[in-house]
Amino acid sequence: MNDLKSKIGKGGLILAAMGVISIVLSVFNYNVRLLAWVDLWGDTMGWVIRILLIVLGGGIFFLFGRNEETETK
Repeated sequence: MNDLKSKIGKGGLILAAMGVISIVLSVFNYNVRLLAWVDLWGDTMGWVIRILLIVLGGGIFFLFGRNEETETK
């Protein structure tokens, strides 16, 4: 079960990283190929989607990516 949680956490980290990379590349009029559809709805919606990717990916990472501390008795 912990293996599945760590994989979900890594997926969240990848989502957040893709959002950050997309923001950096959009300054130079480039985009990540997987996120090329983001700007089809306009600049404002593109920025909203990028920010949502970062927030959701970070949230998933913090919920599932951290190792749970084991209690010792």
